[in-house]
Formats: sequence, C-alpha cells, structure tokens
Amino acid sequence: MRIRLPFAAVFVVLLLAAAYAGLTKLQLGEYVNDKVLHFVTFFLLTVVFYWIVDTTRRRTLHMTLVVCTLILGVGSEFVQSFLPNDRDFDVYDILANVVGSLAALGLCALYHRRMLERKRQRKTYNAVPGDDEGDVELGEGHENGVLSEAPRTRSLEEEVDNWDENAPDDWDDDDTAPMPATGKAAAVVDADSKRAD
Repeated sequence: MRIRLPFAAVFVVLLLAAAYAGLTKLQLGEYVNDKVLHFVTFFLLTVVFYWIVDTTRRRTLHMTLVVCTLILGVGSEFVQSFLPNDRDFDVYDILANVVGSLAALGLCALYHRRMLERKRQRKTYNAVPGDDEGDVELGEGHENGVLSEAPRTRSLEEEVDNWDENAPDDWDDDDTAPMPATGKAAAVVDADSKRAD
C-alpha cells in the first residue's frame, strides 16, 4: 500500500479550507447556494481522497466511503452543530454532503475499473500475431516438416479452448470394450456374477 503524496497534500489543503468555511462564522451562503457548496465541497474531497492510497479498487472504495461519506459528510454536520459558530444542524446539508460524495465515488470507481481493464488488455495484447517468432523471409520460425523436438502436450484448458465440435472423433472402434470395474462397482459386479452361477 503506497500513499500518493501530491493527492494527500491537495486533500489536506481542501480539508482545511472546507473546515474553515464550515466550522467558523464565515458565511458563504450569500454568494453561493449553501447546498450547492456542500455538494461541490464533498465531491472534490472525495475525488482527491479516492486517489491518495494506492491499493486494491475494493479497499479504496470502502475506505473512501467510510472516511469521506460517513465520517466527513455526516460527522462534520454534527461537529458544526456543537460549536458556537451561529450555525444550526441541517439534515439537507448532510444530504448534499452524502450525494456529492457518492457521486464522486461512483465516477472514480467507474474510471478506476476502466483503467484497470485497459491495463490488463495492454498486458495481453499483441499488435501483430506471431511477433515473437523469427523472420519467415529469412527462413526462421516457419514449418519445414521436420520436428526438432517432441510435440508439446496441451493442457486441459488449451484443449477446451481449441475444441471443435464438428471435428471427426479420434476414437478407434476397437476401444469400445467396456472398462473393468474397480472399487465398489467391482464388488457389486462380482456379487451379481456369483448369484447368477
């Protein structure tokens, strides 16, 4: 788990600015709608916090949900109501905080998932099939009819991936004899044959 310092620094600055605006007697409601301000503040805090810790997508999602949405989004309104700053507890402020945080969390999680999918595709993607083989024009990497080594047996997964249901069966007619029974099945067959005698 690695911490991305630029995101951490921006988060601390945003958190201090939000705390100053939300917990002091500063009134920004005259210039901007209070609910819009709550929404934008928690949207930005959540976006920045999401990218601080470099860990799995699920851990980042859960950690951001707990820290930004629950602790900061809900807890900040309770803290604000206990301080002597002429501010009242408002459920709609909590709603604006939670909606802004969840919107940012959803966008970040969606982008993070797409980013990881692209990274996986880049790992397995070959621009030109057979690029690892030798140059055919120079006589390298092509079939010449002579096996230089024993053919490699394919794994079960490779067999299933390359299975063709329209291909003719490779079974011989001589192999249709039943297999001898073993274990409990052999005991039942022996018991049945003794009864018949």
